[in-house]
Amino acid sequence: MDREGVLVAVETAASLKKKTAVSRSWILLDHNGQSTILDVDKYAIMRRVQIHARDLRILDPLLSYPSTILGRERAIVLNLEHIKAIITAEEVLLRDPLDDNVIPIVEELQRRLPLVYSTSQVQADEDENPGAGKDVETGEENEFPFEFRALEVALEAICSYLDARTRELETDAYPALDELTSKISSLNLDRVRKLKSSMTRLTNRVQKVRDELEQLLDDDDDMADLYLSRKLVTPFSPVSSTGAPNWFLSSPTIGSKISRTSRASVATVDQEEHDVEELEMLLEAYFMQIDSTLNKLTTLREYIDDTEDYINIQLDNHRNQLIQLELFLCSGTVCLSVYSLVAAIFGMNLQYTWREGHGYMFKWVVIFTSIICATLFAVIISYARHKSLVGS
Repeated sequence: MDREGVLVAVETAASLKKKTAVSRSWILLDHNGQSTILDVDKYAIMRRVQIHARDLRILDPLLSYPSTILGRERAIVLNLEHIKAIITAEEVLLRDPLDDNVIPIVEELQRRLPLVYSTSQVQADEDENPGAGKDVETGEENEFPFEFRALEVALEAICSYLDARTRELETDAYPALDELTSKISSLNLDRVRKLKSSMTRLTNRVQKVRDELEQLLDDDDDMADLYLSRKLVTPFSPVSSTGAPNWFLSSPTIGSKISRTSRASVATVDQEEHDVEELEMLLEAYFMQIDSTLNKLTTLREYIDDTEDYINIQLDNHRNQLIQLELFLCSGTVCLSVYSLVAAIFGMNLQYTWREGHGYMFKWVVIFTSIICATLFAVIISYARHKSLVGS
């Protein structure tokens, strides 16, 4: 192999390695918003979050899967457009962190994942006011669990992203449609065709996200599966003497919650398992937002359809005018053909007995033929107007 072939092989190998590295790139965000870049294979991810290969395959960027929110025993598998994440009760794994659309989501997660009240703040409040600790504890209990805070960031990001794309499309589409109605040209038609294709693709994307949220809202069991923190304190989980998993007690995020919940009765826990009102309100808010985006696209589609109908009416009108012009021309052609026929007959080299002494006779023949042709033309046009074939 020559030197050039070796260089090509090296560049190809480097490119493949780079692609592989990107496909294996994850970012880990903990409950404090601290991030860590992970470059591991899918088996390491599966062992870490304890999900099956079929669930991880949904997040493969090389495969095309519809928008999905799956609740598993210890994780939420999230596939929403460019947001491909795995959410557990105390950490978030986000794929392709160097993507331009993913970087803002990482920054927002780092800002919103940490708890509102830190340990030092709670201690200071307790020193200043003995009853403040109880208030803080109540506020913390009423706060969204970690997995819902992460889920809210993802839903907010994807809804805002799709809404922004819709507004951009509206900004380009409405002026183009108005210009097309004023001037029908190949350039304007091609521009509108491309915008309509973009609108169709965007509508399908928005529709998939909306359908997933609607399906999730319609099934309480699916929503209950998303309560990861609640699963960790139920009596059905492998628990220690305090009622929580040994490996989970060390978590500073919800360790205190576990100790408080372990003192509650089993009946209370069972009742909370079927309470999905908190998550339902969260999903309904973003369902309404994505539904509003879909309504914008529906309105735009209707405007495009109305514009197409208007253009078709204009084209039909032009076509009718051309047909009328063709009718006038054909009628005139028929009349002139009759006139030409008479002139051709008298122009032939034939002997006529009435020529002798009547040299002026041909003049009257021409005049009479012209009158007949004009009358024939008027009769044809009148008949066409009577039958509404031409405008009055």
